[in-house]
Amino acid sequence: MNTFISKIKIAALLCGISGFSVMALAGEMKDTGTGGGGQNKIEIKDFAFNPQTITVKSGAKITWINRDEEPHTVVSVGKKFQRSPGLDTDQEFSIIAGAPGTYEYFCSVHPKMTGKIVVQK
Repeated sequence: MNTFISKIKIAALLCGISGFSVMALAGEMKDTGTGGGGQNKIEIKDFAFNPQTITVKSGAKITWINRDEEPHTVVSVGKKFQRSPGLDTDQEFSIIAGAPGTYEYFCSVHPKMTGKIVVQK
């Protein structure tokens, strides 16, 4: 088994990832599956979310794209939106911004990687 596939399997086990479909929690934020589009993109590169803080309007689509060779996840602090699957290089994960507020998130594989979404009306 090659090393890259092994890392993905380990990351998936650590994250408790069981698939690519994600459901919204409590109507706060909603997953749109994989795919891009829109201007609210967050690039995952050099073990950081860039931009680290993004401000969007409620209802806006937010997309993360992993540009690292290592797998990463997007996990909401306080479970305001469901976690992403493990994202390999160039894979994307999107949600629709819910109610106004501040939503913090991190990578469960690399917990020092953090970010913030500020949702406005």
